[in-house]
Amino acid sequence: MFLVLHLNSRLQPKHRFELEDALTEIFESNDNVGKITGGGTAMFPSGEIESCDIEIEFSNRSEDFEWLLNLLDNIGIPKGSVVKTGGKDFSVGSLEGLGLYLNGCDLPQEIYEICDVNELIGQLENSLGETGRLFSWMELNDFTALYFYGTLFDEMNDKIKPVISSHPLCQKCRVERIA
Repeated sequence: MFLVLHLNSRLQPKHRFELEDALTEIFESNDNVGKITGGGTAMFPSGEIESCDIEIEFSNRSEDFEWLLNLLDNIGIPKGSVVKTGGKDFSVGSLEGLGLYLNGCDLPQEIYEICDVNELIGQLENSLGETGRLFSWMELNDFTALYFYGTLFDEMNDKIKPVISSHPLCQKCRVERIA
């Protein structure tokens, strides 16, 4: 059967490919139950990533399909994702998403020159611990978006507040629930 895994996840294509590779390995180690046949990325009018799809040719056996739905819930797919097949949608996903939008144009130039976004990401990930992690990011003219996914949005938000309130790159930033 042909199915589409619609991910409520803001993944750059290279990060979607990492998930596709992981799924391919899992499928191959489970009697080749499926094969990735394509994928794509949807964009908001602003140019920001909205969601992405992975197209899969999958086993017709109902027990294999149930296995896939359970797998997707267990490997960390964001809430709001769906498997589409045969005109039906099957909800999957357990992770919540947090988008941290760093202001890319309104801070003093010296902040952009002396601060390293990778150092900020390290601080944020240390603050999150096992609660969440960075899945992807996107740089546009006006902002840089960092996309974190984890168990609970509110818990992730609470854990990163001390970093956001003290790091120069987080001035004028915003936090949004994205899944």
